[in-house]
Amino acid sequence: MMFRSKTSTLPHAIVALMLLLPAAVAAAEPQPGAGSAVQESAASRLAASAGQDKGQLARRIESVGHLLETSAGARQIEASQDPQALAAREEARALYKTARGAFDAGDLQKTSRLLAETTMLMFKAVRFAAPKGITVTKEAADFKIRQESVKALLSAYQRIASEKATKGINETISEVEKIMNEAAKLAEAGSYTEGRAALDRAFTTIKTGVRTLRQGDTLVRSLNFASKEEEYHYEIDRNDTHQMLIKMLIDEKRAASPDLDRQVSAFVAKAKELRAQAEASAAAKDFIGAIKLLEESTAELVKAIRNAGVFIPG
Repeated sequence: MMFRSKTSTLPHAIVALMLLLPAAVAAAEPQPGAGSAVQESAASRLAASAGQDKGQLARRIESVGHLLETSAGARQIEASQDPQALAAREEARALYKTARGAFDAGDLQKTSRLLAETTMLMFKAVRFAAPKGITVTKEAADFKIRQESVKALLSAYQRIASEKATKGINETISEVEKIMNEAAKLAEAGSYTEGRAALDRAFTTIKTGVRTLRQGDTLVRSLNFASKEEEYHYEIDRNDTHQMLIKMLIDEKRAASPDLDRQVSAFVAKAKELRAQAEASAAAKDFIGAIKLLEESTAELVKAIRNAGVFIPG
């Protein structure tokens, strides 16, 4: 998502940093002239390559020095006076000094590595110095994405629930709408973190409703399990619920996009494989191992849903 900001230095600073992120330093072999009858020896090619590497590093040292001291990013850090940004920049300066020492000592590999670390630290420093308006805009965008995901899930729940006579459906819908209204008010007040937390509560409420639809009765479980076997059955239920969420949330998207369908199918296949392994472990009374495998299986299903552009809590 793109947006405009009154402060324009951040995009330029980040672009400059990205351009300075190091590529692998691999010198190309010199090409012999058209009229050359004698090929270069391996030793001469190696010497030429080393000279080229050193020349490239010398230019990188100069560029990173500019990045640290005179670039738009450096000016932004100084203007912000953000303690984290200033500290990260000082750490970057120290690494840069060490990199120059390594270069003078002829250790080109160490020089390249330290210059890369210096650049990444400056990237971090510029993020700390980002104008607050940009940070707020990103929080608003993140909130909107989660809000749309909860709306999509609620719509799917209402569609499927209309075909069933399970008790508590209207109560679930009413509770979710109430929480979503609360989240919207928090966002309007600028409390995006609290608003996202409220949306997560709404999602959990719908997910419980989904379990009710699947089982035909209300599911209430305590997370204080009496045994590992009981916890295993809880994880089986959670895995089943996420399988149903895939059908509710993204089956239509998969039908419209072969590429998305292939991606989701890969996650689902991995989830099924892990689920089968979990059931085999449980059959052997290894419930601890089975629980771990089920958690991994459910994580694959979460990845499938998120990969389709629908946010759900992990």
